[in-house]
This record gives sequence, C-alpha cells and structure tokens, in this order.
Amino acid sequence: MRIEFVQVDRTAPPADGAVAVIAFEGGGLSPAAEDLDKATSGALTRAVASGRFSGGRGQSLELLAPAGLENARVAIIGLGARAEFGPEAAELFGAYAYQAVKVSGAATLTLPMPGASAEEAARAAFGSRLASYRFDRYRTTEKADKKPSVAAVRVAVDDPDAAAAAYAPLAALGDGIFFTRDLVSEPANILHPEEFARRVKALESLGLEVEILGEAEMAKLGMGSLLGVGQGSVRESQLAVIQWKGGGDAQPIAFVGKGVCFDTGGISIKPADGMEDMKWDMGGAGAVAGLMHVLASRKAKANVVGILGLVENMPDGNAQRPGDIVTSMSGQTIEVINTDAEGRLVLADALWYCQERFKPQFMVDLATLTGAIIIALGNDYAGLFSNNDALSDNLLKAAKAEGEPLWRMPIPAAYEKQIDSMAADVKNTGGRPGGSITAALFLQRFVNGLPWAHLDIASTAWKKPSSVPTLPEGATGYGVRLLNRMVADAYEG
Repeated sequence: MRIEFVQVDRTAPPADGAVAVIAFEGGGLSPAAEDLDKATSGALTRAVASGRFSGGRGQSLELLAPAGLENARVAIIGLGARAEFGPEAAELFGAYAYQAVKVSGAATLTLPMPGASAEEAARAAFGSRLASYRFDRYRTTEKADKKPSVAAVRVAVDDPDAAAAAYAPLAALGDGIFFTRDLVSEPANILHPEEFARRVKALESLGLEVEILGEAEMAKLGMGSLLGVGQGSVRESQLAVIQWKGGGDAQPIAFVGKGVCFDTGGISIKPADGMEDMKWDMGGAGAVAGLMHVLASRKAKANVVGILGLVENMPDGNAQRPGDIVTSMSGQTIEVINTDAEGRLVLADALWYCQERFKPQFMVDLATLTGAIIIALGNDYAGLFSNNDALSDNLLKAAKAEGEPLWRMPIPAAYEKQIDSMAADVKNTGGRPGGSITAALFLQRFVNGLPWAHLDIASTAWKKPSSVPTLPEGATGYGVRLLNRMVADAYEG
C-alpha cells in the first residue's frame, strides 16, 4: 500500500475516493470534520444526530456521496475523549479508517489532519498500513468484491515534509512487522527450517551478516538438546546467526528465538483438534528475524545479534522418545519427560551458543513456549521472566510505549525442585503447576550468570479473532515493536 503526505487544503475537500475524519465522545467534530460538514451543508452533523453514534473509540459512521462531495464517501471515526488525542489515538484513527473503507471500492483513502503534529500524522499513516496486512497469497478463487480496494493512503497535513520524515522509521518498522507476519502465517509445508533459513539469509541485502549452521556443524558444537528435537523430521534443523554491526566497538546485545516450524508434539503427540495452528510455533524466531530486519533498515546505532533455533518436531521412527537423555552444548544432561516440551530444548543450546560466542551485554529470548501462560495471563499479555531488574524495566517501558503488553512473572528458586531429575541434571518439564514458571527456570539453567529475560509469547503471537485494529486476525508480529523501541531508547549510542 502506498503512503503519501500532502499539503492540507481546508477550502477544497477531496473530490473522490474515501475520506475519513474524526469525531470525539459526545459528538464533537475535529477541524477536518467541521470543514466537511460545511462543504456538505451539515450532512455530518445530521448523520451523527440521527442515530446512536456517540464518538466512542472504534465507532464509525459512513456517508455515501453526500451533497457537495458527490464522488466521495465519508467515514466518521470515533476516537473517544478529545483530550486524549495524541500519537497513539492517531494510529488508531488510521487503522479504524482503513478498516471502515477497505472493501468499499475506493482506491484512495484521504486522512485530512489540519493542526496535527508530524508525529501524529505519521502514526495515522502507520496505523492504516498495519491494518492493511493480509496474508492472501494462496487465495485463488476469492471474489473481487471481497478484496481490499484501497491502494493508497493520503495524509493531508500542514507540513508534509516533516510528516514524511517522521514516518521514515515507522516505514522500516512496518516492513519488519510484515516480514514477521509473513513468516508466521506461512504453512509448514512451505516454511520448514531450511526455507526459513533461506529467507533470513536473503536479509543480507539490508546489510546484515547471516550465517546458517546445519546439523553437522551443530553436532560438532555438542548441541544434542536442539538436535534431539528435530531428529524425527526429514527436514534438517538449522541455526541462523544474524549480526547487525551499527555500534562500532560496543559490546553486542542479543535476541534468541524459538523456531519450531511445526510442532506435532513428537511422540507425545498433540490432539488433532487445533494442531494446524502449530505452524506458528516459530513465532519467537519470526519476531527476532523481524527485529533484525527493522534494525538494519533504519541503520540502528547498536551491535545486535539474533540467534534462531529452527527445527521441526515430528513423530517418525527416529523421533526422540520420552525418557531419552540428551547432552546439551553446556554439558548439562537433560531427561526428556515430554517431547512436546520441545521449545526449551531448542533454546537451551541456542542460548548457550549465543553467550559463549558473542559475550553479549544481555540476552532476551522469545518463544511461544507454554499454554500455561495463556491460562495465567489471557490472550493480550506476554509473560516476562528475568534475572535482572534493569533489563526487565527497559522491556516493560518499551512494552507500554508500543502497546505490546508484558507482565512480569516470578521465577522462585523453590520451584526448581519440580525440574530436578533422578536420571539426569535436569528434566524438561515440571508438570502442570506453574508450567510457564518451571519452563523459564529450565531456560535459566542455560544462562551462565548473564542478564537475561525470557518472553513467553504463546498468548500474543497469533490472534483469533483480534479486537485491535492494527492487528490482523492471525499473525500479529508481536515483539518487533517492543524490542525495536527498547533498543532505540536504551541501547543505541
């Protein structure tokens, strides 16, 4: 979708296409809405007064070809209290506006925003773009009237150049989010570990350095924990190592992603109902890949490492069995109690490799790790587990600023006994009580004193359905905004 910033002209309303304006709680109109109301001899005021539209956030009201705008359609978007209008509300305005007219037949959507700041105008454009995401590459018989018609969003502002400059980093962020959403949306017969690695390798065109380790290289490194997960698949496991070097001689920061491209549960096989959703069990790796895409696109002034453990968990005759004992890269032995607790086995080796090779300031891992986090926090919050308060604070601040909610969870040492094994150094599951906590405690055993945070994003990587206009139903790209903001605010020189 094309984004344009043009000079606002309050005396000449758009002659065609769709135009969206703002109404506030109680029926108050924005300046642009007042202009259109005058141009249509009060049509907007009459429309608002004729029904139950109150200007509440998310409400919308459409007028088709009102007198004075015979070739246009007008969408009135409710945004709640006028006093609460700012960049966040502007982003929602753009998203709600796009959703209101996306299949209307209009090719353009104009958002007149006289008096808005450059940031507010940029965020409105960004909201429209995020709302426009649609994974439709495999739809071949969809009727034309069901497809979005809006190909361009035109934001009319007082200073188009300033708005365009403010939008540039958001454009890079949008590219990274869409890259993640595409990865997470792909079916597993297309996006297996080798294909995932190939797509990440292609990011070298942005200036990233990418290495791909295959099973032979990982075996030499002693990654028995990661390799055990993928041994039942005909697809070779991969480890993608991505580096962005924008921070001179600074010590790098690191992000590690769980990339289980499909998770049957292995021998501990999952129920058939809903198993198709396990194509998105690589959402953590997808988020890290999208983050690296953003950082390279906007030339971040930081040294950043991304590590992706890419596997497929399948139940063939060579698959890992419950009761098997594997040796991790750290040297610790792991008793595999449940082969469906596989993501932590992948991360155990990926985390150890990351800290051993790169000696980063900190590590943050992202993983669709446990169903228990959904039971604990519902479908809107990801769980944050960490051994470091300063790192946690930076994550929580960024999460609040970007609207990607996080909730810090405890990792009490007393729960360690749940993952003690009689046969090995540790076992990979501690049972149902505190399941997301014991998973985090397992990961912590492979963090050698380094500041570390674990984000369990099982509740947020995929929405079905979504009530947030910037999030589509399906892959959300959760984590890309949050981590990009944290890097920008706390770790760029």
